Amino acid sequence: MEVNDALVENLAKLARLQFNEAEKEIIKHDLQRMIHFVDKLNELDTAGVEPLLHMSDNVNVLRDDKVKGSVSREEAVKNAPGTDGTFFKVPKVIRKNEA
Repeated sequence: MEVNDALVENLAKLARLQFNEAEKEIIKHDLQRMIHFVDKLNELDTAGVEPLLHMSDNVNVLRDDKVKGSVSREEAVKNAPGTDGTFFKVPKVIRKNEA
């Protein structure tokens, strides 16, 4: 596969990127090196090699849920900058527009 200006411009358009001429040359060179690397990998004999789907054999390794104690309401709001003793007070962010 040949990397040409049209390919770089198409990829830039799809990715919504803009390159000047010097950057296009660098991108062309980098893309050509990547394609060459993948072509090298295609030379390997992978007959009998199972595809790697996961990095380990572990499946769904999750911890068991344990009910634990929680922070009391008083402890949760004691360092809050604004509170009414039960809830946190925050600045109003939604305003109703009067019609």
